[in-house]
Amino acid sequence: MMIQNYDPFHQPALSAAVAAFPILLLLVMIASGKVKAYWAALIALAATFIVAVWAYGMPIDMAGKGTVLGLVGGFFPIGWIIVNVLFLYRLTVDKGHFAVFQHSMGSVTSDRRMQLLLIAFCFGAFFEGAAGFGTPVAVSAAMLMGLGFSPLAAAGMSLLADTATVAFGALGAPIQGLAASTGLDPFVLGQAIGRQSSIFSMIIPFYMIWMFCGTRKMLQVWPAILVAALAFTIPQFLISNYSNPYIVDVAAGGISMAALVLFLRVWQPREIMTETALRVADSSHSEIKKTPPLGMLPTTREAIAAWIPWLILCLVLIFWATDYWKHLAASLFAPVYHVPGLDKQIIVMPPVVAKPTPLAGAFTFSFLTYSGTGILVSALIAGIFMRCSPAYLIKSYGRNFKTVAPSIVTITAMLALGTLTSLSGADGTLGLAFARTGFLFPFFGTILGWLGVAATGSDTSSNVLFGGLQVITAHQLNMSPILMAAANSTGGVMGKIISISSIVVAATATGWYGGEGKILRYVFWSAVLLGVLVGILVMLQAYVWPFTLTVPPGG
Repeated sequence: MMIQNYDPFHQPALSAAVAAFPILLLLVMIASGKVKAYWAALIALAATFIVAVWAYGMPIDMAGKGTVLGLVGGFFPIGWIIVNVLFLYRLTVDKGHFAVFQHSMGSVTSDRRMQLLLIAFCFGAFFEGAAGFGTPVAVSAAMLMGLGFSPLAAAGMSLLADTATVAFGALGAPIQGLAASTGLDPFVLGQAIGRQSSIFSMIIPFYMIWMFCGTRKMLQVWPAILVAALAFTIPQFLISNYSNPYIVDVAAGGISMAALVLFLRVWQPREIMTETALRVADSSHSEIKKTPPLGMLPTTREAIAAWIPWLILCLVLIFWATDYWKHLAASLFAPVYHVPGLDKQIIVMPPVVAKPTPLAGAFTFSFLTYSGTGILVSALIAGIFMRCSPAYLIKSYGRNFKTVAPSIVTITAMLALGTLTSLSGADGTLGLAFARTGFLFPFFGTILGWLGVAATGSDTSSNVLFGGLQVITAHQLNMSPILMAAANSTGGVMGKIISISSIVVAATATGWYGGEGKILRYVFWSAVLLGVLVGILVMLQAYVWPFTLTVPPGG
């Protein structure tokens, strides 16, 4: 049995530096562009293993089992989502449906700024709400590539758009994780997060278009951006505050998409923007194969057929996310494997938790409930609709898996790094370092959530890791525990922009293998800026009237 020690060197600053070393090493290697992403992830995982054993005294066999558990947990569910969503995407490309989809989307609007709003922000929000865990970035980046955007533009815009929506993603999974780790009411947490996220839901669409084309061209389309922002933000605020935190993104994303399409029927930009590359130096188009242009104009029947695979995906994912299917699937097949020598053999200690608590070391193989399984079912149904033979589907799946294998290695290694960081107690060391900031804790507590998601790639994981610590520290400093728990989640979503797993998803979806470093460098300062802005907001909510966040117990 291992009892976690959060200051192994008896010097908090040195212990925090050692705990942070593998994460910083990973970011530096990826940003340099000189180390392939999967090698960077494997090297960082090895560094985490050494830190866990050497600095934190974790037995080697226990560290090995924790690494394997993290690798498996990395593939299911995140890697499984990527494999299958790209399988569906490539089926539509091979059968010519994606080219037709590209044309039909252009018939709604040929302006590139409007396409970004419609797909990356509105459609991406819907997918975040339905599936989460990398699905919206993968789908929107692939769609934007099909419309002719450069890989850097498709990846960067998809990452930026998938921010203010993440806290309510996967039918509220991050909030459910936060409620489980803090003991707070998920409805009250949803209210607090909704009041924070709504501000950034208004900012993100404007910021995203500004990043793409600059101030002048952004202002040319401000009415459409405002419509998309308001049509998402108002439902987000109302549903999170007066209904529940579980359907926020699905409803708000669908409403914003419908509102923008209707608005574009009566309004179009005076000057249509057709450029597909970023306003900054962007040569990423030259680094991959370009999508062949569509020949003859499609008929109405062909256009409808091109949309059907994606409609199938939406309907299946909505069903997959229902409690009915989750309960039915769990009753049919959901074996739990308790890792011997690991499960409940590691004790988390105060002040990270209120009382000594054993950590679970188990893996639930709920294969039927995974979003990736739903996407695979969607792809198979769509394949039948597109008249693909079983042999063709099997061959195509094999080719697809071989193509994305390096990305899967990267993602699984990243999640293993996060798992090992949690099991060893290194996450507690980092959390306590932030907790020592006193008056500035609202700001640095927010940054802790940001760092948690940047490291693990998941707002849910960050909430589980640091939610309890936020609440305990808030009580010690006489602050609102609801505020700080919400700040962990809202601040965390901005860290998702630079999470390596999200960047690998974006690079894989665009076919830009080896472009992870350039994507990271492009979005890095945006992630920092947005994280700092959330920290400032939380400081205002903690101390300054009339910003002070007040959420009555029980809503």
